[in-house]
Amino acid sequence: MIGELLTIMIPVVVCVSIGFGWAKLGYAFDSDMMARMVTSVGLPALVLSALTGTTLSPPDFATTGLAAVGVLIVMLALSWVVLKVAGLDRRAFLPAVSFSNFGNMGLPLSVLAFGDIGIAFGVTFFAIHNVAMFALGGAIASGRSALRGLVELPVLCASLVAVAFIVTGTTPPAWLTNSVKLISGLVVPLMLIGLGVALARLRFGSFGRSLFLSSYRLGAGFAVGVAVAWAVGLQGPARGILILQSSMPVAVFNYILAERYRTAPGEVAGLVLLSTLLSFATLPLLLWYVL
Repeated sequence: MIGELLTIMIPVVVCVSIGFGWAKLGYAFDSDMMARMVTSVGLPALVLSALTGTTLSPPDFATTGLAAVGVLIVMLALSWVVLKVAGLDRRAFLPAVSFSNFGNMGLPLSVLAFGDIGIAFGVTFFAIHNVAMFALGGAIASGRSALRGLVELPVLCASLVAVAFIVTGTTPPAWLTNSVKLISGLVVPLMLIGLGVALARLRFGSFGRSLFLSSYRLGAGFAVGVAVAWAVGLQGPARGILILQSSMPVAVFNYILAERYRTAPGEVAGLVLLSTLLSFATLPLLLWYVL
């Protein structure tokens, strides 16, 4: 088991360390270009490749999708209550503690831990939460609706195309399959390297508050993932991936939202950094539990 855990964790640590070291050495890294490349090209290709290339049945996708939505609803409701009781600004912190780093960490870990089946289930979870994060996260942070931008969201468009292939039972042409498979190969390493660069550039806000909310993000995410997986009857890799994705630290995207709408960006940066550091300490136990 130790060897299996190291096989999963070491590639993650290596890629994140490359990005972290690159930034600390002062080398140029265009984070905006990388983010656009991944979100506009790489991730849609990965979604299309994973969903059209898997042998999972539509009911499996439906159950996984239901579980992903369940995790999102429970985390938003629970976090709203916790922040209200704690007297903390919900515009600033509700997206941060509700949306985990299912992209930069959760998706690569799903692939490394579960292989091809991990791509299929992980991408299903990712697609749903990615759309929700852009719509709800932006709406919460800005205080206004962000639904207009969804029609232009590349991941949503790729998901709809994939669903059309699945529902109609149509096999994508070979040129499309080969193209998206080739392009999707850049996603996992770029996301992890980008995470390392982002961590190197972040600075702490309030340490005490960051520690409390980071611990909450990891603990509540795990508990909600376990509960929802049990409630919808997930088993095997589907259960493991749901719990794994739900237990990830605060997503870097939340810091981008906080910067854009000026909702305590320093505090949110501290959450991203500290929750990620804590997650590396808890990751061996988490992987041991889900594998």
